[in-house]
Amino acid sequence: MPTRLTPRVRRSVLTLVTGAATALLLSVTSATAAPLDAPAESRAGAGTLTTPVDVWMKDFDADTGLQPHGNPTIWMSPDIKVCNTAVDCPWPGHSPIVGARNYIHVSLRNPGPYGTGAMEQGQIHVYWSDPGAGTAWDTDWNEIGWMTVPVYSGTTKVVIPWDNVPGPGHFCLLARWVSPNDPMTFEGPETSVNTQYNNNIAWRNVDTVEVEAGGSATVMPYTMGNPLDRANRNSLVFTEVGAPLRAAGGRLVANLGPTLYQRWVEGGKVGKAVRDLGRYQIEITDPATARLDNLTLQAKEKLKFSLNFTAATVTKEPMAVRVTQFGPDSTGAQYTDRGGVHYNVKVGAPRR
Repeated sequence: MPTRLTPRVRRSVLTLVTGAATALLLSVTSATAAPLDAPAESRAGAGTLTTPVDVWMKDFDADTGLQPHGNPTIWMSPDIKVCNTAVDCPWPGHSPIVGARNYIHVSLRNPGPYGTGAMEQGQIHVYWSDPGAGTAWDTDWNEIGWMTVPVYSGTTKVVIPWDNVPGPGHFCLLARWVSPNDPMTFEGPETSVNTQYNNNIAWRNVDTVEVEAGGSATVMPYTMGNPLDRANRNSLVFTEVGAPLRAAGGRLVANLGPTLYQRWVEGGKVGKAVRDLGRYQIEITDPATARLDNLTLQAKEKLKFSLNFTAATVTKEPMAVRVTQFGPDSTGAQYTDRGGVHYNVKVGAPRR
């Protein structure tokens, strides 16, 4: 079990840092920030405070900063998004443009439930990984950039440039607030556990699926992972948010590939609302209730597969499919959310 620190005492006030303050934050990039191998105190640029501080980010809309929280939604943070420009954009943000400069927008809140609202200076780090679940800290994450930030009482909005975004342009994003006066409770090998137990960490796995009505399938990547040092069995659970995919005459097929498909066969082909189409393809006949069970992952293993979305008719109704990996974790929980991806599905008119 991870070691936990004694809770601190906090209150909540919200303001907005914009204009000149945001421009100042934009001027600090990974190229000019202090080196990562410097001592934590010098990297954060702040000394020890006698007043409790708690800078935090939301894991979900109703999050209050308690750590750990019991909400299973740990990978849809409203405080992280990608915008194609440095100007703030509406939630859920933009799909990143491959090969171009994009911007990660992060909201830092002060105070959370364990602080007093005193100013704290620390670092905000942002990372990307392949879309999916079961990501290991820190081997599965690639750093985008970081900057030293003073966070006053309220909400400080930070913008970090992201250059040369790699293809195909689908990612999970992670933000970590690092501060000597507001430390992590712990960090273990699992991103899911770290996020739930540290309000300094926020995780965002939200992607947009643009489907052409009557056209070919839109293929989206997904990676299952096991960050632990022992093999274990996992499940993939499908749910829908908003209008069902069938409202657009939609169809969802998972191409598991030879390895993951063989694991499913070896596990007895256990599932619900799925149909084996052959050639490693599994149709998700009801994305609101479907699941694939008994999927064994070896220690530290990652397996990639694809999700193929098609639709027959244009619809403007909000539709989303969530694909969540469940399995054991290092805290002893035998069936817990190990992460997932929320796919916003948009069906457009046929291209001429």
